[in-house]
Amino acid sequence: MSRNVIITGTSSGLGKSLAVMLARNGFKVYATMRDPGKQEALLETAQKAGVTVHVKQLDVTDMQSINECVADVIAEDGCIDVLVNNAGAGFVRTTEQATEEDVRWVMDVNFHGVVRCVKAVLPHMRTAESGHVVNITSVGGLVGQPFNEIYCAAKFAVEGYTESMATYIQPNFGIKFSTVEPGGISSEFANSVMKQFQESGGMVEDPYRPILEKYISGAGERAKTDNVYQTPDVVAKVVLECIKDPDPPLRVRTSPWANEFCELKTQADPTGKKLQQAVIDQFLG
Repeated sequence: MSRNVIITGTSSGLGKSLAVMLARNGFKVYATMRDPGKQEALLETAQKAGVTVHVKQLDVTDMQSINECVADVIAEDGCIDVLVNNAGAGFVRTTEQATEEDVRWVMDVNFHGVVRCVKAVLPHMRTAESGHVVNITSVGGLVGQPFNEIYCAAKFAVEGYTESMATYIQPNFGIKFSTVEPGGISSEFANSVMKQFQESGGMVEDPYRPILEKYISGAGERAKTDNVYQTPDVVAKVVLECIKDPDPPLRVRTSPWANEFCELKTQADPTGKKLQQAVIDQFLG
């Protein structure tokens, strides 16, 4: 019997690649997206790969939408084996320039959406005493970066949330937790970040402008190198290996560049497993 998986944010980029890759590897894939009207690209890719994915509507900012999707999967299969929280949104703007609405939106999509989805699947995984929650974060969840402080804060929150859950739910109920931390992904994600930046006012005439111009120029140069940006398929393969691992890492970067970028924070415990056990021993031993 094949394992099933719910993936959020599958209309493009990593989510789309991962849905098809998991289906090719024998998983029953529930590929979810906020707007099912955008499913054509996913279905075309799946058809070319000779696999089937099951598209479902799921908006990570709407608990009712999440609960309905989870209920459908439970009614169909009776269990949920894997949840991949992939849906997310980038944000480039200084704290002074960001509105309260901006901050709420970034946190809602990137952090609260993860909590909502985990909350919905956890009772079913706990009853089965089995399951794997994989949260797609970022190197920005480990290392703060200029003009990305709101986005990084949301990803830091997901990292802390995942670490905490892994200390007591995993050893007591058999549910595994992992974070996958890509560097740059050459997909629609970066374009959507810049589109949102332009639509929210673009470059502002203030003391930050010359620093921001330097940052954006540098981002363009980094995009030309071979070692920073990965394709969605390459990142999806790392996620697949994490899911297939019987003893998966608590955290894993997806490229040599990402490992090097985060090395000062991760070199003592690259997978996070040592710290996970140390915290368990300290508080629950």
